[in-house]
Amino acid sequence: MAAMLALILVVAERFIARYGSCTIDINQGTRQITIEGGKSLLNVLTEEKLFIPSACGGRGTCGYCKVTIREGGGPVLPTETAFLTADEQEQGVRLSCQVKVRNDLVIKIPEELLSVREYTAVCEKIEDLTYDMKRFILRLQEPDHIDYVPGQYVQLLCPPYPGSDEEVYRAYSIASDPAETGRVDLIIRRVPNGICTTWCFEHLQEGQTVRINGPYGEFRLSDTPAPALFIAGGSGMAPFVSILHQMEHAHDTRSVRYFYGGNQVRDLCLLDEMKRFEEHLEDFAFIPVVAEPGPEESWDGRRGLVTEAVSEEFDNLADYEAYLCGSPGMIDAAIKILKSLGADKARIYYDKFA
Repeated sequence: MAAMLALILVVAERFIARYGSCTIDINQGTRQITIEGGKSLLNVLTEEKLFIPSACGGRGTCGYCKVTIREGGGPVLPTETAFLTADEQEQGVRLSCQVKVRNDLVIKIPEELLSVREYTAVCEKIEDLTYDMKRFILRLQEPDHIDYVPGQYVQLLCPPYPGSDEEVYRAYSIASDPAETGRVDLIIRRVPNGICTTWCFEHLQEGQTVRINGPYGEFRLSDTPAPALFIAGGSGMAPFVSILHQMEHAHDTRSVRYFYGGNQVRDLCLLDEMKRFEEHLEDFAFIPVVAEPGPEESWDGRRGLVTEAVSEEFDNLADYEAYLCGSPGMIDAAIKILKSLGADKARIYYDKFA
C-alpha cells in the first residue's frame, strides 16, 4: 500500500503539479531570471549558462553543487544532510540538485562561478589506455583557450543518444599539460551502464564537436616545498598528469612519491609517461601497485592494496602533504592509513570521484 502511494505521489509530482512562473534573484540582483517552475535549481541554472559544479551529474551523491538560499527553497531534504554541516544548514546552504523550483527564490552563489565559461571543442583524438579507460584529446574552438589550475576539472555535456533521451553533465579532471592552453585531455574510465561513459565509448567519434564548461575545483598542488605523497587508482591518474607537467615546467625540486593502484596489471595506465616524469623531475618516483595479477600476467612490482604499500614504505608522514584522487572507498581507506602514520589532517587533500 505504501509503495503504491509513493508511486502515485511521484506520478502526480511529475505530470500534475504545475508551479507557474518563478523568479530567481541571484546575488542581490546581480542577475534575475524568470522560468517555469518544476525543475531542479541546478538544471535551471545550467540552462541559463550559470554553471554550478556537480561531479555526479545532479544525482545527489557528490555534494559539490552547493548554493545559499536566502528565501524560498523549502526544508532541507534527507538526501542533503550527509553533505551539509550544521553551520551550513543554519546559513541556508543547499544542494542545488535537490532543490526543486516551486516558487520565487533568492539565492547566492560564489562569485567565481559567475565567470565559469562554456567551451566548444573538437574531439581530436581518442586513445585506448587500458581495456576500460580512454584518453580523449579535445581541441578548443570557442573560446580557443582555457586558463586553469592543474588539479581542476571540467564538466562534459553528454547529448541524447539511443538509450538516453536527455542531456546530462559529468565531471572529469583535466589531464593535459597546462602549457597547452588550447587543449583539454580527459581520462575516462567506463562505468557499466553509465550514461556519459557509454556515449564516450560507443558514440563519440574523432572529429566530433563537444561542449564542456569549467574549470572547477580546489584540488591543486600547494606552493610549499614540503615532500608530497600522491595516491590514486584508475582514472584518478588524470589530475596528477597535469600536476606533474606543472612541476616539470616550474623545475619543482620537491620530493614526490606517487603510489598508483590497480586490481590487475591490465588496470595500470601511462606507465611510459610516468617513467618520463621520473627522468625529468629531480626527486619523483612512481610506484605502481597491483592487488592481484591475473593468471597470465607477469608482474615484478609491488603487490597488494595501494594503502598497504604506503604503510610498508613509510613509518612517519608528519612532514608530508598527501594528495589523493579516486573512488570514495579508496580515499577513505587512504586517509585512515595516513593519519595512523602521523599525517596532518589539514595537509591531506583529496578529490573523490563520485
